[in-house]
Amino acid sequence: MSKGLKKLKIHSLILLAGLFACNILAVAQDNTYQKPPSQIEELVNAPITPIVSFSNRGDFMLMMVRSGHGSIEDLAQEELRIAGIRINPATNGPSRSGSIEKIKIKSLQSGEVIDIHGLPENPKLGSMTLSEDEQYLAFTHTSDAGISLWLADIRTGQARRLTEDILNQVYGTSLEWLPDNRILIKAVNPERGSKPEAPKAPKGPNIQETMGDAAPSRTYQDLLTNPYEEEQFAYFMDSQLMIVSLDGSHDIIGEPGMIKSVDISPDGKFLLVEKIKKPFSYLVPASRFPYDVEILDIEGKKIKTFAEIPLDEVRPTGFDATVTGPRSINWRADKPATLYWAEAQDGGDPKKEVEERDIIYYLNAPFNGDKQKLGSTSLRYSGVNWSDDSFAILNERWFASRQEKRTVINPSRPGEKGNIIVERSYDDIYNDPGSPVFKKNQYGKSVVIRKGNQIFMTSEGGSPEGSMPYLASFDVKSKTENILWRSQAPYYERVAKVLSDDASEFITLKESTDEQPNYWRVNTRKRIAPIQITEFEHPYESIKNINKELVTYTRKDGLNLSATIYTPEGFDPASDEPLPVVMWAYPREYKSTETAAQVRGSKYEFTRLNWGSPLYWVTQGYAIMDRTEMPIVGEGEEEPNDQFVEQLVANAEAAIDYIVERGIGDRNRIAVGGHSYGAFMTANLLSHSDLFAAGIARSGAYNRTLTPFGFQYEQRTYWEAPEVYNIMSPFMNAHKVKTPILLIHGEADNNSGTFPIQSDRYYNALKGHGATARLVFLPHESHGYAALESILHTLHEQHEWLEKYVKNRQ
Repeated sequence: MSKGLKKLKIHSLILLAGLFACNILAVAQDNTYQKPPSQIEELVNAPITPIVSFSNRGDFMLMMVRSGHGSIEDLAQEELRIAGIRINPATNGPSRSGSIEKIKIKSLQSGEVIDIHGLPENPKLGSMTLSEDEQYLAFTHTSDAGISLWLADIRTGQARRLTEDILNQVYGTSLEWLPDNRILIKAVNPERGSKPEAPKAPKGPNIQETMGDAAPSRTYQDLLTNPYEEEQFAYFMDSQLMIVSLDGSHDIIGEPGMIKSVDISPDGKFLLVEKIKKPFSYLVPASRFPYDVEILDIEGKKIKTFAEIPLDEVRPTGFDATVTGPRSINWRADKPATLYWAEAQDGGDPKKEVEERDIIYYLNAPFNGDKQKLGSTSLRYSGVNWSDDSFAILNERWFASRQEKRTVINPSRPGEKGNIIVERSYDDIYNDPGSPVFKKNQYGKSVVIRKGNQIFMTSEGGSPEGSMPYLASFDVKSKTENILWRSQAPYYERVAKVLSDDASEFITLKESTDEQPNYWRVNTRKRIAPIQITEFEHPYESIKNINKELVTYTRKDGLNLSATIYTPEGFDPASDEPLPVVMWAYPREYKSTETAAQVRGSKYEFTRLNWGSPLYWVTQGYAIMDRTEMPIVGEGEEEPNDQFVEQLVANAEAAIDYIVERGIGDRNRIAVGGHSYGAFMTANLLSHSDLFAAGIARSGAYNRTLTPFGFQYEQRTYWEAPEVYNIMSPFMNAHKVKTPILLIHGEADNNSGTFPIQSDRYYNALKGHGATARLVFLPHESHGYAALESILHTLHEQHEWLEKYVKNRQ
């Protein structure tokens, strides 16, 4: 070989090595967190509006300033994922939760604002609870080492710590006020010992066995898998009830255990305590583990074991199925100490035909008599709204038919037939009388406001023009309503709190398309002008003047549809070129075309952003078609999903035709996207149509055989309707996808059914068939994304995808 050839070969090798190194560098850079355009990043970092809570009397309000997005370092902390829950082992609390960093108290009479002072450094506050006399505010603070109890004096604004880092918030709430201004807490058991150590080697195989009892179950995440995880679950659940006085002293109450929940009787004399016990399950989460329901007196003495609830592994199929035995055990809000609960009369099986589906029982203190029948339901029991011993509202629902029923009963005449005041489809928003208005009674519990036969209701006020919320009185005898107040255009306003027993004075939350929601005090009796009580500023100045429309259009079969369209400030479809479009949607199933066709939402709602919103791209020259209705209808014996694909494509065709014919959108530059079931929708649209230029699918499920015992609102199992599961699975139709699709998924997704493997396997199927696809896994993120780095990177990925395959589509 000549010297020249050798030299050329050496130079070539050096060049290849350099190119290889550059390629490695490019990949490394591509795998670092990126940011979207500055206009989008600024919107993500906009100020967060405080959370507001009003005192019972309406004389003051709490304004709680929320922390911004956390960092990826926060999410990367040690986390236990066991028994369907996620635990931070360092704090004995949840591993993922938002927090409050500042609290303000505002007088509604004087307008004076007091900052609560004396808070801990780097406050991460939660569980805000006012005492019954509303003189004190109890709350928690989470440090790196645990969770402590704090107290603030409402009159002075001074805060102080009441306990060390002893609270146990692994499962459920951990504090509740007693009527005498002491606080019941759920603490870490001081005697629980050291944390279990992981075995160096397993003691044997992990074995499960079934003995012939059918146990269909949804695909839960983070379940127990071995004996060591059982030990960890028992360790972190180990709790001790304590009563803490305002001076910080505390008394131990009752025996420790794996306390699931605790509830104080209205008179403050008894405790209803649920304690989880073994055997644990590897098939269902902790919420369905066996537990005992115990009644204790306030000193901690056990009165009785009220119920022993068995392991809930074996349950009939169907969303109307439930457990046998007592369930939904609660204290009556209008009595000092009376328990009530429901028991299924159909074995929990919705397929059985019975006259009484559920019976509601009650038992008075001292709980040594026999249970008494309060009433029964023909549908599935769904709660009681209490007023007093002569008036209560019994609620029941049936998912399969989307029916609800509300019956007024007289609790002093148990077993007496009640008066049905509402019987309707709960999907029907045009004829929704609303929900009862509540007040606090002498026990500090919420009861229905009532004047004789009149109760008060707040409704969303659905109509063909969109929602116009209202407050009404409802006569339970004549079953007629009288609207007392209603939101007026061009505002979207709804009642936040009723202050008077005749509902003449109340607080509303008022907003418009370009006005930030703020609270107002309204008095209809005195006929004085409403008084604004908050002045939250518009957080999104850069999009304040964008165009917004709530539009309606028709599917080819005549079904009315609706969507909200946003376009950039100054855009005029009559003179400007059509825009690239981002269509965002989430399918929903209905049992009638009438309810499916109803307009949802309001054209006067404030344009609020969240991390997952598509509205950011209005700053980049796109038209946004948001809340694009994608109804899937199945009437009578037909299930909605029997024609899922056909109806989904028809919905998309109608939306595209509308926005194109209006001159707003360019038919060749339309993207479709969605999150969770919206991602599933996106993948199906790309499999069964060529309507779109690109798709964005976040945190979806794509193979329905991996959720064989039902999904979303599909009650049938895979074995009952295999063709439905196969046709609806994008994985089974991956070979049909010719449109570029971006898949994004949290690596720690804990949502039932949307395991990260869903995106992994779907991407491989797409790749195997030559599709254009990109898969992005976000470290430590769950079903919704929390870390600022993840959110900005998600927006970056979506932006680059839209720019390449939609706006600049060749």
